[in-house]
Formats: sequence, structure tokens, C-alpha cells
Amino acid sequence: HLPSMRTPMEMTVGLVLCSCGLLLTLIGTLTPKWREVSFIPDQPIDLVLEHGIWDICREQQSTHDRHCGQADKLGYFEQVPVRVAQGMMPTSLVLTLLGLVVAALGVRCWQKEPRHMLSGVSGLILLLSGLMSLVPTSWYNHELGALPAPPGSMLFVGYSLALSYLGSCVEILGGLALTLSFHHCCKQH
Repeated sequence: HLPSMRTPMEMTVGLVLCSCGLLLTLIGTLTPKWREVSFIPDQPIDLVLEHGIWDICREQQSTHDRHCGQADKLGYFEQVPVRVAQGMMPTSLVLTLLGLVVAALGVRCWQKEPRHMLSGVSGLILLLSGLMSLVPTSWYNHELGALPAPPGSMLFVGYSLALSYLGSCVEILGGLALTLSFHHCCKQH
């Protein structure tokens, strides 16, 4: 009986999902729009402050005049959810890259048979990286209203937070798909 030359479906799905998750999480981590603060009293009605985990931007929506690097007058960057996100999001990205390298070594890219054990281990690494980015995004979302903002303003979830959350979930699903490779190890033994 000849081995099938097709890459198992769980490996393909895992690699695609984790690559997409990496891209979404990277965009969410780097862009400064985890939270939008608008309708700030004593300010123009179309002024929006965009808070990220690295930067604060100020945008006048009618003129699209945008300035980043705003001073943190309220102590936003000193808040625990922001500090945790600053530590865990880059760590998650590095762990995702490591998991994808291990997955590439385990999936049959240049060999006749995939290495199921290596693919399964990569799934565990990618599952962990997804959880590492899900924790700060969920915590930040939960504390969104408790983080400092000008009194009387309105707060909204920004697209960066949504992309980070989505990327985390996609990475978790991709990691779970790759861990299914352990099933093949058990069948062989």
C-alpha cells in the first residue's frame, strides 16, 4: 500500500488559519485603534481620540487631520490591561511565528510523509499563542469603560481590538486543527 501524497486536511486548515490569525493579530497589535473616544465635552463634535496599546492618536473627522503621538495626560498607558497587552501581544506574535516554523517542518512540504508528532506539537504552540493574545484582548474589552478617558465622553470598541480578538480565535482554531495530527501518531503505533 502506497502512502497518499496528499497533505492531511487538518494540517492544511491549521496552517491557513494560523497564518491568517498571525496577520490579523499583527495588524491589531500595531495599529492604534483599540478604543475610540468621541463626543468629548468642550472639544469639536467631530474630534475622535484613538487609543491603542502603543499610541494615542487624535483625528478631526471632518478634515481627516490626524496626529499620533499624543501626550498621555490621563495615565492610560499605566493601566494594567494596557501594560499586559503590551507584553502579551508581541510575545504571542513571536510564539505564533515559532509555531508556524515548527508546523512547516512537520507538514509535508519537501518530504514524502508528514511528521505528525511535529505537526501536533506545532498545534499546541499555536493554540498557546492564540490564548496568549486572547487574554489581553478580552481583558481590555472588559475594562474598556474603566480605562481613563475624558469625563462625559463616549467610548467605542476600535477595529484593532476586534481584529486582535478575531485573530486570536482563528489562531486557536488553527492550533486545534494541527493538534489533530496527534491522532495519526496514535494510529501508527
